[in-house]
Amino acid sequence: MTSGRVLIVDDEPEIRQALSRALASRAYETHVAAEGEEALAMAAAIAPDLIVLDLNLPGIDGLEVCRRLRAAGSVPILILSVREEEADKVAALDLGADDYLTKPFGIDELLARVRALLRRAAQPDGAVAPGRFRAGDVVIDVDDQTVRRGDENVHLTRTEWDLLRAMASHPGKLLTHRWLLEHVWGPGYETEVLRMTMSRLRRKIERDPARARIITTDPGVGYRWTLRPSPPDGSTEPETS
Repeated sequence: MTSGRVLIVDDEPEIRQALSRALASRAYETHVAAEGEEALAMAAAIAPDLIVLDLNLPGIDGLEVCRRLRAAGSVPILILSVREEEADKVAALDLGADDYLTKPFGIDELLARVRALLRRAAQPDGAVAPGRFRAGDVVIDVDDQTVRRGDENVHLTRTEWDLLRAMASHPGKLLTHRWLLEHVWGPGYETEVLRMTMSRLRRKIERDPARARIITTDPGVGYRWTLRPSPPDGSTEPETS
């Protein structure tokens, strides 16, 4: 039994080989493509569970491939690229990519992102029921709208709860500033209102807001909720970076 079907799209043979080998060793069924047109044709033919997509491709570039893939369906897309500019990350995510890794990257990190994307893909609309989270002495129950730090209750405003729920419904996913503004506040709001609310929220739920671990930042791009819902026995889920 395979862990899932993954299409790897990269113009570098060494990258294709390394990723294919690493994924195959974890029981993923792997397929490879070296350019945009080939990737689109193969995606239509094999219906992958996830696509690992480089942005720098000959012919049709990765951004256009991403746009066409998302127009055709909801397959999770993990972007790989040497481009470090914020605009490229935002463009890919706004076109529908689910996550972004900048080259060079660690195989363990890539595998963790792949697992997270496939878990989310198993949920309707890629979202999960937020439920209950635990990080150290902080317990967050999204359904009951309660936060406790040790024996103390922590009050969140309605907007802070809306922001927390939006983040916690997509654990592990990099959510852009634009996405969060549209889903929490609606059209017409500026990034500053998001930053101010995020700062207040972090002061209330993070052990060290200056080194946030529950909600991490991709500078200039967006934020990521790192916790998974607590298991039924109430044990602590590890935080991810």
